[in-house]
Amino acid sequence: MAGLSSSISSFGRCSHAVVRALPESLCQQALRREKGKEVDFARAEREYQLLVGVLKTKLGLQVLELPADESLPDCVFVEDVAVVCEETALLTRPGAPSRRKEVDAMKRALESLNLNIVEMTDENATLDGGDVLFTGREFFVGLSNRTNRRGAEILADTFKDYAVSTVPVFGALHLKSFCSMAGPNLIAIGSSEAAQKALKTMQQMSDHRYDKLTVPDDSAANCVYLNIPGKGHILLHRAPEEYPESAKVFEKLKDHMLIPIACTELEKIDGSLTCTSVLINKTSEL
Repeated sequence: MAGLSSSISSFGRCSHAVVRALPESLCQQALRREKGKEVDFARAEREYQLLVGVLKTKLGLQVLELPADESLPDCVFVEDVAVVCEETALLTRPGAPSRRKEVDAMKRALESLNLNIVEMTDENATLDGGDVLFTGREFFVGLSNRTNRRGAEILADTFKDYAVSTVPVFGALHLKSFCSMAGPNLIAIGSSEAAQKALKTMQQMSDHRYDKLTVPDDSAANCVYLNIPGKGHILLHRAPEEYPESAKVFEKLKDHMLIPIACTELEKIDGSLTCTSVLINKTSEL
């Protein structure tokens, strides 16, 4: 499996990011698991711009910013509409019907990067990218209210070089609501019973032994790992003012450049750090 060995060595490499501006409609109309505090749009915008600024200026990525669409209140959460691995992009069929038109703008963006595009057209399939954890060796796909087994099967058909295992998700919107990759062999995982149960399933499914980084707060376990030539291991993680105890755990990662990013407002509508970007490593010429 040539794809496997190259993706392990290049895990976290990234040249481009696709993001999407926030529509004001997200404050009132975005989907949320439970009614909670109102979103402060100005603050949400500041937090989003900080993230985009880090990707663009601090990390030197080429950032494609798609325009907001007021008719698609959840459109900032681009992670859910595409899964990109190497030069192939799977356009998903989001579990919430109101989100399916978000795929159109993402398709145009990924076409502009000359990726091999696969579209999920099976009407029995649903898949949100927030349920897809790629470790560099294999995929874990959360079976949640937004992602079903048929969606996971189509992902497996698309990325044939990699093993794909399914993980039941309870008590959270997505698999990555309580876990993510914090390094090439390192799974960040929350402390809740649901998170620990999912981790146990992943450990049982995999032939590989991953290191784990357990944080007290499930939301803080969602972080963004990047490996940028000339800059090394980068970790975007939740800010200490949001999750001070979890931030202390990340601060033990001495080999990483740690960049705290607040996500206070989008978290109110079930958002997290990985949700607002699709990260791509273009190795061939555009």
